[in-house]
Amino acid sequence: MIENRVAKSGIITLDLSDLIPSGNQYVVDIKDFIQDGLILREKDFRLRIKEKNWSEFQGGFVAVTNSSDGIIPLWAYMLISSALQPYSSLVVRGNKSHLKGALLRRSIEAINESDYLDKRVVIKGCGKESIPESAYIAITQKLQPVVKSLMFGEACSTVPVYKKSS
Repeated sequence: MIENRVAKSGIITLDLSDLIPSGNQYVVDIKDFIQDGLILREKDFRLRIKEKNWSEFQGGFVAVTNSSDGIIPLWAYMLISSALQPYSSLVVRGNKSHLKGALLRRSIEAINESDYLDKRVVIKGCGKESIPESAYIAITQKLQPVVKSLMFGEACSTVPVYKKSS
């Protein structure tokens, strides 16, 4: 009879991609609200924001970016965030990777550490999708104070990250 020693080991495998909440992810580019993608004129900018149908972002997660070469004042990000506030579940500055990182940080912060008290935990290295490095740092910071050991990889082939001293 073949024995599954990994299953008997009590190791908990955590796939960070499972922590990404479901919902649409969007990117809003400030360039689309400024003249010729370069010049931000406050009056025109405010008008374009007012005319935009922000309800298309209802319940979604939004990254606000700027792909133009123009100099964008900080209040422009605030105006777009304000317009998105009634509709989106989260707004961040950056690209989709930054957004995914922010979503993962929220989920990691919500983890109940006591579920991992004195457990051996493997953070899965090859998940369903790419995970920002910041999420691996966040999960390490969250779990290290409570786990018996923390590893990276797959249960059959791990890289030790942390082991509580006896």
